[in-house]
Amino acid sequence: MAMALSQFLLFVILFNICFFCVQCNPNYRDALAKSIIFFQGQRSGRLPPQEISWRRSSGLSDGSLAGVDLTGGYYDAGDNVKFNLPMAYTTTMLSWSVIEYGKKLGPQVAEARAAIRWATDYLLKCARATPGRLYVGVGDPNADHKCWERPEDMDTVRTVYYVSAGNPGSDVAGETAAALAAASIVFKKVDPRYSRLLLATAKNVMQFAMQHRGSYSDTLGSVVCPFYCSYSGYTDELLWGAGWLFRATNQMYYLNFLKSVGGNDGTDTFSWDNKYAGARVLLARRSLVNNDETFGAYRQQAEDFLCRILPNSPSSTTQYTKGGLMYKMGSSNLQYVTSITFLLTTYSKYMATAKHSFSCGNLLVTSRTLRSLAKRQVDYILGDNPMRMSYMVGYGPNYPKRIHHRGSSLPSVAAHPQRLGCEAGFQPYFYGSAPNPNTLIGAVVGGPNQNDFFPDERRDYSHSEPTTYINAALVGPLAFFAGRS
Repeated sequence: MAMALSQFLLFVILFNICFFCVQCNPNYRDALAKSIIFFQGQRSGRLPPQEISWRRSSGLSDGSLAGVDLTGGYYDAGDNVKFNLPMAYTTTMLSWSVIEYGKKLGPQVAEARAAIRWATDYLLKCARATPGRLYVGVGDPNADHKCWERPEDMDTVRTVYYVSAGNPGSDVAGETAAALAAASIVFKKVDPRYSRLLLATAKNVMQFAMQHRGSYSDTLGSVVCPFYCSYSGYTDELLWGAGWLFRATNQMYYLNFLKSVGGNDGTDTFSWDNKYAGARVLLARRSLVNNDETFGAYRQQAEDFLCRILPNSPSSTTQYTKGGLMYKMGSSNLQYVTSITFLLTTYSKYMATAKHSFSCGNLLVTSRTLRSLAKRQVDYILGDNPMRMSYMVGYGPNYPKRIHHRGSSLPSVAAHPQRLGCEAGFQPYFYGSAPNPNTLIGAVVGGPNQNDFFPDERRDYSHSEPTTYINAALVGPLAFFAGRS
């Protein structure tokens, strides 16, 4: 009996050591591949054969209420609405990932381009379907959020929303321009004709954003707020959009506009809503990599932002959990973690190229400083955390099984061909405790709370819902570390 007990204890110890090692030595290449596969599960429109095979075509009449074709694009999270502000940001971040880390993406670069193109094909329709209009969303979010049904079954009204000269939306237009301009760089060599179309459309949309100033939150009200209200205003999107157009064209017109637009406030965040930090890191590249002091002010602003992020900086305004996770907000915190981590790895890359360092008070910051903090965040997400849980679905031995996602939580069309109406999904699927029947490979959820705890409950959307913009910002850091391992 004593021998059996000792053997059992030895097994438990060895199992825990092996488990710990799995979580502490992440397979970045595997996580990278899965982070891109995730976007297949968010696709709207007519689907091709794909790895996430439990999804089927949906939203095939999108745009018909306005007499236009607005099929395609992505559902933003666990719902069945297409919100263009976060979708365009998702597209910009995926494009930036390919631009900065294309070589490190390796065999995943083709899949990344496919994920970008699924969005840009839709954004082109939104920008070009009707002169003088930019379509910015499809689906009534208030009606949709009262239902729990598969995208393939949705019967809520597919209302179409747009901005125009009389009803402006510089924020959503600026982000759309950024997405199209960044994507034009991605496709410049592999599909020059498509790249030229993207860039020409980006210029037109940016011109609209610049000429007709205003926030889409004021124009569209309750159909975008509180879901994707533009809390930061639209100046950050004007900077972001013009910054990407300058990167794509090198035209002084956009540089002069950047100088005139203002937006000098400090910030300690980066997200689908607030682009100031991203724009400054993007523009700081010219100072660091090209040694062009015309962009020195952006470098200083980027480093001020980083000093607000680093945990040992005297000017830090960023909280960290006991487990080491950056903690910005209670709801969907990992969206901020992945976006800021992207800036950490990217600025670290620029600093290494320029052999540059800077100081936050008495703290010397090198490229390694930023890289170390970024690695801690990525490793935490992949399982090196107090719960020993990967927050990426399908990665590692322990990950969320009850994510807040309609398609994942309901039986697939193949498994249950009969239609599931608006309220049919609540019992037993939404309110039940069984694991989701469909694995949304690569989905990164909102993450744990400030105490490093994750309940894995479907109803707890603030922690268990995945989004396109969480994943999009993680692709770059995963490629960065996959390329180093």
